[in-house]
Order: sequence, then structure tokens, then C-alpha cells
Amino acid sequence: MTNKLYYDAIVIGAGHAGIEAALALANTGAKTLVVSITVDNVGYMACNPSIGGTGKGHLVRELDALGGFMGVAADACATQIRMLNSSKGLAVRSLRAQEDKYKYHAFTKRALESADNLTMRQDEIKSVERDGADFIVECVTGNVYCARAVVVATGVYMDSTIICGASVQKRGPVCFSRSDYLAQSLAALGFKLRRFKTGTPARLLGKTIDFNKLEVQRGDAVPYTFSAMTGKQPKNTAVCYLGYTNENTHRIIRDALSLSPRKLGLITGTGARYCPSIEDKIVRFADKPRHTFFLEPEGDGTDEWYIQGISTSLPPSVQRDMYRSIVGLENVEIVRDAYAIEYECIDARELFPSLMSKRIAGLFFAGQVNGTSGYEEAAAQGVLAGINASAYLRGMPPLVLDRTNSYIGVMADDLVTVGSDEPYRMLTGRAECRLSLRQDNADLRLTELAVPYGTVSEARRKLLHKKRAQIKKCEKLLETPLALEAVQRIFAAAGEDSPKPMTAAEALKRPNVTLEIFDGQTDLLKGVLPAARLEAYAAIRYDSYLKRQSAELKEKSRLENMRLSPDLDYMTVEGLRLEAREKLNAAKPLSIGQASRVAGVTPADVWVLISKFREARSGDGR
Repeated sequence: MTNKLYYDAIVIGAGHAGIEAALALANTGAKTLVVSITVDNVGYMACNPSIGGTGKGHLVRELDALGGFMGVAADACATQIRMLNSSKGLAVRSLRAQEDKYKYHAFTKRALESADNLTMRQDEIKSVERDGADFIVECVTGNVYCARAVVVATGVYMDSTIICGASVQKRGPVCFSRSDYLAQSLAALGFKLRRFKTGTPARLLGKTIDFNKLEVQRGDAVPYTFSAMTGKQPKNTAVCYLGYTNENTHRIIRDALSLSPRKLGLITGTGARYCPSIEDKIVRFADKPRHTFFLEPEGDGTDEWYIQGISTSLPPSVQRDMYRSIVGLENVEIVRDAYAIEYECIDARELFPSLMSKRIAGLFFAGQVNGTSGYEEAAAQGVLAGINASAYLRGMPPLVLDRTNSYIGVMADDLVTVGSDEPYRMLTGRAECRLSLRQDNADLRLTELAVPYGTVSEARRKLLHKKRAQIKKCEKLLETPLALEAVQRIFAAAGEDSPKPMTAAEALKRPNVTLEIFDGQTDLLKGVLPAARLEAYAAIRYDSYLKRQSAELKEKSRLENMRLSPDLDYMTVEGLRLEAREKLNAAKPLSIGQASRVAGVTPADVWVLISKFREARSGDGR
């Protein structure tokens, strides 16, 4: 007879989503089991050896503000840190770090091993079933576990296949074992599965690359960090390189298109729009004479290099000729061939914004199983699902982030309301409130929201209080009238004519006067935390825009506050069009604001819902 082992929660998968979910649960006191198909893939970077990037860096800063782990790990294992878009406004600047992928794996695995309330097991999940208030999770080895909450964070492992040319292998990323049974179990629970595709470029041997022919890319002189809790400043030890394809490269690819797995019918899944293969780029942008790529080191303990921008699934013989046609790679040797990977995922519209299933209470989903791409998107969902699984166990209301307070909220709302027909990637352009959703103020926006759930340490709270006090000090200092001499120095450095005397805040409102120029020409803010200076500066520079944004959000907030019951049968709501009834019944929105974003719902349908909402409130005597 099989003995059942009992836990409060079970996390399936120990990739970037599973790590965050497991640690969030364990750190809030839940007895947690995390099961991985192999513990050798814990936190493994199967694709690019980096964390962050445009939009993605915002997610990492936000999950760190909620008490998540990725920012801490990224800072500890970084080999190069750069601020992208540093010449542009604060709202679109995003941090990106090259990581030692093997150190990152070891660092995250050790975090799971050493966490209180957390047990890690290597096994493959065969089935998940509901038995009263509990879930029964059975493994292929015969192990059986029980818990009141389950977080599915399987990444790209469910029924995954590796495709390279005409070769199709039933494996997971990097040839790890795949999950053969769980997709079937989820389908039996009523979940509709979809087939998505992603891919990764080749890994090249560094000693066979002529780096002298490529453009050097170095890290920032003073690196910014992902985590507010990072004490020791990371050091930039790695150098990356930039290069370009050419017409010969494109000719080789065009001549081999008939050999691509897509043409051969071996790939049927939907690929990522914002991370296309090089063959897709050649076809879609036929007028471009070249495409950019970046060479990035995989880590300090290896001579493998990742060639970002040249992902492909063409046959190995074509890959060799293609890479060797590029300047600097004429004699390159391939260590690992590029490949595509297909896998099963769910339609996230079956989830609440808390990432809990609408059909089965206590069952949560996070990461690429929800149809997203990227480590950062996965980790952000993981911390949200972990917090809410813990809240579910404790009978607390879920933490629901929205489009006005976080990129995580934007992502969650996009996934559960609109869904995605391709692997979803976070972009700054997806956020309506990006002026206020900057990476530098993530803690000011989110940390206090997470405090009731227990993921925020006392040290983090104290740091936030210190930052707030410093911001107030900085704002008061910026009201100081500046001497004419100081104003002249500032404006001369900014390349402007010397104006009349003014306050420090008035000087900083001028377009060419940056915070760096201001700090360099005056000691006024000496002793104020850099983070506090940045917040005060942003408030000054974006003041008029933020006021306009605030006015625009009032109507949206009104609609978000008009709550709808998840049990409402829209087929009974008179006045709604049939399409709207069907789409709303499938989506089960929690507010009229969310209902307005459901595909197929028109403004006229929204007005019907508003009228019904007002009638209901009137009937309640409110």
C-alpha cells in the first residue's frame, strides 16, 4: 500500500517560476514540496545566459519588491551589468545582466536546499487529482503526495520535443528528460492545451572566434542592481561583442529554407513574435542587408558563447555554413547546435488574476505553462502564484496586482483577460502607465502591498522607510534657491545659456539639465541616497505628464471598482449581444474594467454592464 506524504503546498517544476513560488510559500510558513523532473535543471538558463532587458528588467525589480528571489540571484551571479536605453527617459530604461549560468543554477538550487519549510524531490509527476479539499499528486516512481494547494510551473517540459532539421527528439530543453504524463492529466481535469514553440541559437567555442573583428560591449562603470537588498556592488568581469550577418549569410539561409522543420511539417506550434528565428527574419525583412547579433559568454567556467539574435532550427550542416559566413566566425566550431522546442501549455484565460484556476480552487499556474516566454515573465508569475497559494491556504484574500501599479499586473491582466496566441513577452509599450511604472520605484509601489502576506523581510521594510524619508529630504532640498553662480555652472554644463537665479527644482525642469549634470555642478544633494535623488528628479521631470495620466486613469479606476461576480451567467443578462455573452462567460471578469478588455466586448456591451451594476447597487440600497 502506498503511503501518502502530506504537505501544505506542492510546486511542480523548479525553473524560474517554480523557484519563486516555492520560496514564497516556504517563507510564509507553508510546508512546501517542490518536485523537479531533475534537480540538475533548477534555475537552469536553457536559453540566453542573462536576466533583464527591455520591460523584463522592470519585472525583476518588481518581483524583488514583493520579496522575490530572482533579483538577489541575478546580482550575485552577474558577470556584466548594463542599463539599456540609458540615453532615454527613466520610464523605458531597463537593467540587463549577463549571468554565469552554472553559478546561477548552483546558487538557486542551494537556496531551495537551505530554505526552511521546503523539501525538494527529483521525480516526474504522473497525475494531479482533486480528492475533497486535497490534491493527490502521483509520481511515475509510485511516490504519492497530498496538499491543499498546488502550483504548476512546468516551463516548456510538458510533451516537449527538440527539433533540429529533420531530427525530432522527445526531450526537454538541453536534452533534459521531458514530462510525458502531466499534460494528459491536466486535460483530464478539463484544461484546454495549446502547442507553442520557442528556440535557442547555437553555442560556439570561444577559442575559434576572432573577437578582434567584432565590436566590444562593456558593462556600466557603476552597475545598478536588480535587488534593493544587494549590499556588495556587483563587478563587471565579462565583455560581450556585437556583430552582423551579411548577404552571404542570408543567401545560405534562403537556399536552405526548404529544409527547415516548419517547411517539412515537423513544427506546428506557434512561435514567439518578438524572438523570431533567423530564417523568419530573412523572409520577413527581405530588404535588410544585415541583422545584428550579440556574442555573450555562458559563464566563467566554460568557453561556450551564446549567439543572441541567430536562433534557428535548420539542419546542423546548414548551421555550420551559416555561422562561418559571418565576419569573426570564419573558423568557428559549434559546441551545441541550435534547435527549436515545442511544448504544451494552457490557455491562461482559464485563470483568475491571482493565477488560480477558475475551475479548481487551490490549483495555480505560473510561467511558460501559461503561454509566456522568458525567465523574467516566469519568475514574476511564480512569486505572484506563490503568494496567492499561501494566501489561499490561510484564508486570506488574494494579492491582485493591476495595470496601474505594476508590470506584473499588466502581464497578469493581459494573460487572463485577453490571452495570447503566441508566447507572451513583456514590453514597456504594453503598460498604459509606464511613466509611473518605472523600475526605480518598484519598491515604493509594491513592497507595502506584500507586507500582509509575509514575504517582505523586516530589513526590506526598514530600507523602504529610509528611502521614503530620504525622498522627502531631497524634495525639501530641491526647493532651495540656487545662487546665480551655481545656476550658471549647471546650465553651462548642459550647453544652455545662463538664466536668472532659480530653485534647484526649477533648474532640473529644464530639458538638458540631467540629474548627473546637476550633481556634478553642486553638492546640494550630497549625502542623499542615489535612489532618493532619482525619485525626486523623476517627480520633477514627469510632473505634468503624471498629472495628465492621473486624470486619464480616474475613469478607468471607476470601471475597475465596479465589481462583477465570477458566478454571473452572462447568458441571462438582457441587452448583451450573443458574442459578448459567450466571451464574458468564458472570461468571467471580476470587474467591468476587465470586462471591457475582453476581445469581442463592445462599448455598447460595457454600457449594458454598467447599467446592470447600477441596478444591483440600487437594489442593495447603496
